Formats: sequence, C-alpha cells, structure tokens
Amino acid sequence: MDADIRQLRIDLAAALRWASRLDLHEGICNHFSLAVPGEEDRFLINPWGWHWGEITASSLVLCDGDGKAVEGDNTVEPTAMFIHAATHRLVPHARCVLHTHMPNALALCMIEGGRLEMSEQNALRFHDRIAYDDEYNGVALDVGEGERIASALGNRSIAFLASHGVVVVGQTVAEAFDDLYYLERACRAQVLARSIGKLRKLDPRVVEKSAQQIASERSQCHRHFEALKRILDREEPDYRN
Repeated sequence: MDADIRQLRIDLAAALRWASRLDLHEGICNHFSLAVPGEEDRFLINPWGWHWGEITASSLVLCDGDGKAVEGDNTVEPTAMFIHAATHRLVPHARCVLHTHMPNALALCMIEGGRLEMSEQNALRFHDRIAYDDEYNGVALDVGEGERIASALGNRSIAFLASHGVVVVGQTVAEAFDDLYYLERACRAQVLARSIGKLRKLDPRVVEKSAQQIASERSQCHRHFEALKRILDREEPDYRN
C-alpha cells in the first residue's frame, strides 16, 4: 500500500476511535470520510456495521464518486453513500467530511431556530463559519437529499441540520476533527447555560476580534491530533492495522 494512502487510513481510523471515546458516535451509525489525493472522485469511509471503537486503517472502505465500494469486502451505509459522495463532489474545500449526531450539537439542531450563539470563547472559533439548514427533509436515502445537504453547507465549514445532526468539513482529518471536538464542547456549554439562565451578549467588535485571534491558531490543529494518536498508540495500537 502506498505510504501516503496508509497514513490517510491511519488518521481517519484514529478520528473514528477518538469520536467513540468521546461519545460523539451513535451505535454503528454516522460516518467520517476522507478524499484520496490523486484519486479523482475517490474517498475513504468507515464500513457499515462496524462500531467506531473497532475501526482499523484496513477496514475503511474505498469508494468511487457515487459512494460505491470499489475495494475490499466491506460495504457502505446507504445514507453515508449519498451524503458523503455529494459533499465531496460539490464542496471543493471538503476533503474530510465528518457527520455525527453528537448529543449537544444535536440538541441545538432540535430547537426551533436553534443557533450556536457567540456567547463564549469556544463558540467564537465558529463565528461566520456555520451554515444552518432549517428544513428537515427526511432520511438521506437519495441523491437529491445528499445534494441538498451539500448545498446547505455551501462555503462554510460546519452545517447544522435541523432535527438531524451536524456536518463538519476540513482540508485534513486533523483540521476537521479539531473543529468537531470544539464544536461539541461549545454546544455542551451552551446547552448547560441555557438550562440555568439567559446567555450573555458579547460586543460584536470583541466577537470579530476574538474570532480572528482564534483563527490565527487553527494552523496548529495538528498538535491536538498528534497528541490523540500518541495516546491511541499506547492504549489501542491495533487501530493502525
């Protein structure tokens, strides 16, 4: 196996293992995918029927542009096929696509007009980076729904899908997973805060300035992800298999 492709598999497997550890998964549902450089319209994705806590680099499925498996014996969950194929095809900056029903982000998706308010520091990293799809249109079991979700994401990095969950995208696994992690942290803080009182309003000028400050540090997201892989290397080294 090409060394670069092997590293992509290892990184995606690590993200899935950590998402399971952090309770961002849901049974054997939800899906993470990663476009393969130089392989036009091909991407890696977690296999149908595998718990994220048992994913290995070799278990990941290589799909074509339509989301159909082209290598190995594992298959792809139908909604994964439609959501990820459309997002990789229609959203150029979506090299890595993470879709979850993680609990606190989903809670905000369930509120009428739910929004991640810019009222605390973790939320500010997502200022002007979130798209909101306020129309739940059923389970994504056709090409049209996958394309509708990709269209809702547009040029943003995160999409909140009404009554469904979130899609987080990035250029690398490290970038997308870092956002996924901090997004759920921000949503958790907001869900807790809303249960005890009114959210604080921040000066728009401070919001803008702080968002720019945080954005300047996002290039260091690989440090977070490398630390997570070091822990896996000690505790669950089989993810690299």
